[in-house]
Amino acid sequence: MLQLINALPPHVAGIHAFADVAETEYENALIPLLGGLLKRNKKIHFLLVLETDIINFAPGKWCGNIKIGLKYFFKWNKVAVVTDQKSAQGFSDLFRYIIPGNYKCYPLDQLHKAIRWVSEK
Repeated sequence: MLQLINALPPHVAGIHAFADVAETEYENALIPLLGGLLKRNKKIHFLLVLETDIINFAPGKWCGNIKIGLKYFFKWNKVAVVTDQKSAQGFSDLFRYIIPGNYKCYPLDQLHKAIRWVSEK
């Protein structure tokens, strides 16, 4: 399931993923969220709180992040992934080699640090 994180500065978009994440939910939430953010800002500041195993994403949807990353290739500024899963951190590390921008992973107990970092302009 995906839930928008509303208590963020207006230049930051955030999603909290938990339980199972359906393909339609993923695309219906993330793509409009990033598109709306880019109407207000030149760059994307994005926070992903991942409290589900990546195997709970619909087949191929975690890899679909690369497709979305490429769609907004030059628009990424900061991406913070907050999770305790080592496998998800490894996938997120791949983005820094494929997509321009700054990426950091934080454990769940450091969510406040992730929000502070991703919110900095």
